[in-house]
Amino acid sequence: MSVADNWDTVKSGETPLPLPSTNEKRPRHRVAEVRRQQGVSVRSITRKLGLSAEEVRRQEDPYFNLTLSQLVAWQQALEVPLASLLVDCDAPLSSPVLTRARMLRVMKTAQAIHESTKDKGIERMSLMLIEQLVEIMPELKGVSAWHTVGQRRTQDEVGRIAERPVSETFIQDSLH
Repeated sequence: MSVADNWDTVKSGETPLPLPSTNEKRPRHRVAEVRRQQGVSVRSITRKLGLSAEEVRRQEDPYFNLTLSQLVAWQQALEVPLASLLVDCDAPLSSPVLTRARMLRVMKTAQAIHESTKDKGIERMSLMLIEQLVEIMPELKGVSAWHTVGQRRTQDEVGRIAERPVSETFIQDSLH
């Protein structure tokens, strides 16, 4: 199969066939690594990409052959340069992307401290830290705290989930 044949397959919306390679076990991308370094959860990325968690995990496999449009969607969802998602001889992430990922983690930690403290002094200090971080990097405004492990859904969240209709194909597939 030629590259042109593979392109026709991609344009038609079908799953592309892998291009021949001399080293099939070479990773093709590093979207999962970048997602983790950016502090973005699988749940959050499924919403941003409009994909199921299963499809996100499949695409995150470094050996999965992402199409260019899929790669661009990941780039936009993670807000990183496209080059950061590509494998380049195990080179580390670019300095600006690595710095952004570190700042994002610090902001999530500051938000978690702010939300969990009952001490007024610590609350003021964490709020000052949050304001200083936003001053340094304005896109951090609105970043939420780390999710707590085992966090329970609120009644409102459970209600919204129950409102979503279950497709007939899902029910039929699960019965077979």
